[in-house]
Amino acid sequence: MELVGEKIKLTKISINDLDFICRIECDKDLWYFEEYVYSDKNEVHEEYMNKIGEETPTSYDFIVTMNTDKSQTPIGLAQIWSDNEYRKSWEIGFAILPEYWGNGFGSAAAKLLLQFAFEKLDAHKVLGMCNSNNTRSAVLMENLNMRREAVFKEELFWKNKWVDQFYFSILEREYFDRK
Repeated sequence: MELVGEKIKLTKISINDLDFICRIECDKDLWYFEEYVYSDKNEVHEEYMNKIGEETPTSYDFIVTMNTDKSQTPIGLAQIWSDNEYRKSWEIGFAILPEYWGNGFGSAAAKLLLQFAFEKLDAHKVLGMCNSNNTRSAVLMENLNMRREAVFKEELFWKNKWVDQFYFSILEREYFDRK
């Protein structure tokens, strides 16, 4: 499965992507604003092998590549997972390697995830959350017309202190009204 935009392509992960996924998931610098980062590549490998083998997926994981790169070098990871099946809500997440920051690739990946959620997964609501100190992620979600609905006070234990977490969302009707 591929999702193609103007700048990037999202390709559903395969066994061939596991080395890249293990590297990216265990990169403490890349996940600087997260309260937990994997340290065991074997644990990541096992988790993603299970995801690849799912018959009825509750999450979709994609490798991000640039459309202009013929070698299709991975530059990030984009994910969407079911937050609540009954309510038809999905959560998005993404990470772009630092050397590719500032080029709109994170925004492009998130746009493709929203399109996939509303046009293929029949989502009613898509949400995204971020550490309140992660201003780049917060601005990106606001630029996607996601509304900051809540601030979860002292939700994350990050850098040995409690910090707030922002909760963003967009509804199906809002997505299609703005499209």
